[in-house]
Amino acid sequence: MHDIKQLRADPDGFAAALARRGVTDAASALLAADAARRSAETALQEALARRNAASKEIGAAMAAKDAARSDAIKAEVAALKEQIAAMEDTARIATAAADAGLNSLPNAPAAEVPDGVDEHGNAEVLRWGTLRNFDFSPLEHDIVAARLGYDPEAAARVAGARFAVLRGPLARLQRALGQYMIDVQTGVRGYTEVATPYLVKAEAAYGTGQLPKFEEDLFKTTDGRYLIPTAEMSLTNLVAGQIVDAADLPIRMTALTPCFRSEAGSAGRDTRGLIRQHQFEKCELVTICTPDQAEAEHDHMLASAEAILQALELPYRRMLLCAGDMGFSARKTYDLEVWLPGQNSYREISSVSDCGEFQGRRMNARWKAAGDKGTRGPVNTLNGSGLAVGRTLVAVIENYQQADGSVIIPAVLLPYMAGITRLEP
Repeated sequence: MHDIKQLRADPDGFAAALARRGVTDAASALLAADAARRSAETALQEALARRNAASKEIGAAMAAKDAARSDAIKAEVAALKEQIAAMEDTARIATAAADAGLNSLPNAPAAEVPDGVDEHGNAEVLRWGTLRNFDFSPLEHDIVAARLGYDPEAAARVAGARFAVLRGPLARLQRALGQYMIDVQTGVRGYTEVATPYLVKAEAAYGTGQLPKFEEDLFKTTDGRYLIPTAEMSLTNLVAGQIVDAADLPIRMTALTPCFRSEAGSAGRDTRGLIRQHQFEKCELVTICTPDQAEAEHDHMLASAEAILQALELPYRRMLLCAGDMGFSARKTYDLEVWLPGQNSYREISSVSDCGEFQGRRMNARWKAAGDKGTRGPVNTLNGSGLAVGRTLVAVIENYQQADGSVIIPAVLLPYMAGITRLEP
C-alpha cells in the first residue's frame, strides 16, 4: 500500500511512477477521494465539537435561569444529532472509497526497472550453464514422466484437471528435491526454517497484496480462510502488527509447503504436465529488513535461488522484469528461467522480488532502533522461490533424460534417493 502523504506531497511523481505500470489517472482520482474524505472528516469533527460546546452552554443557561436560551440550544443539539448521524455515514463512505482506491494500486517500480508492458520488455542480465547436446530428440517432461510413474488420469479421477499423481521413485525424486532445497537454504544460505499454517485469515491475504484484487486466484474455505498460494503469505505476516527491533533485522525465513492456486484466467495455458497445477510444492524464501538492507538482501536471496539451479547443473537465465510484468506488490523483480530442452525454451522457475515498504504498510509492521522514541517506518519485505519443486522436477526430467527413456538422478540428490541412481521406464 502507498503512503497517502507521499501522494499529496508529489502527485506528479506518483502519477508518473504508476503510469509505468499501465495505471493512469490514479493520482488525480486518489487526491479527489482523499480530499472528499478529509472534508467529510473535518465537517464531522466540527459538528461534534459544536455539540460538545453546546451541551456545556445548556448547563450555563440553566444555571442562569435563562429558559429561552436553554431551549434554543437544546433544539440546536437535537438538530446536530441528526446532522452528525448523516455526517458519519458520509465520512464512512468517503473513507471506504479512498481506501479502496489506495488498496487497488500496485507498488511503484524502482528507478532501475526497465519500461515495458509485458514479458517482451524484460531484460536478460545473466545466462548460466551449458545447454546439453543431445544425440536424440529430447522429449517434453510429461511424455517422459508418463513412463516413470506420472499418472494424470488417476489425478483427474480423484481431483479433476491440473492435479498430478506421482508413483514410486518419481515421487521420491520430487520429495528429494524439496528436501535438498530446504537443507541448502537453512544449512548454507542462512534462512531459518518455519512450519507455517496452510490456511490464513483474510487479513493475511490482504497484508501481502492478494486481497482484495486477486481473490479469484485463491481457494477459499467455507469459514472464510484462504489456502496459501505461496508460503510468502504466512511467513511475511508473522510480523504483521508488530514493531520489530532493528537489531533483529534482517529476518530470513524459509518454508517448504504445498501451495494452492485456482489458476483463474489460465485456461488453455500449460494444460499438459506439471508446469501449471492447482497444487504444488515450493521452497519459499522471505526476508524482513530495513530499507538500507533491502538491496543486499535482494542479492542474497537471488543467489540463494540460483545456488539450487547451479548445484543441479540446470542451465538458466536471469531476467530483470519490466514495470508492466511485475507482480502487484513488487518494486523490483528478477525471474529465473530454467532451460527445458523438450520445449526448446526457457521457463520461469523462480521470481525473487523486493517489495519495499508496500507490504509492511499494509500489514502495519514497523521497525525501530534502540533509543528511538518512535518507529522509523514500515519494514521492507522480500520474497522468492528457492525453488518451485514441481517445475524443478520438470527441468530435471527434461535435462537428464536419456535415449532409452530413463532419467539420471543429479549427483547432489543421490544422498536423498536411497541408492536409486536412475529412474527407469
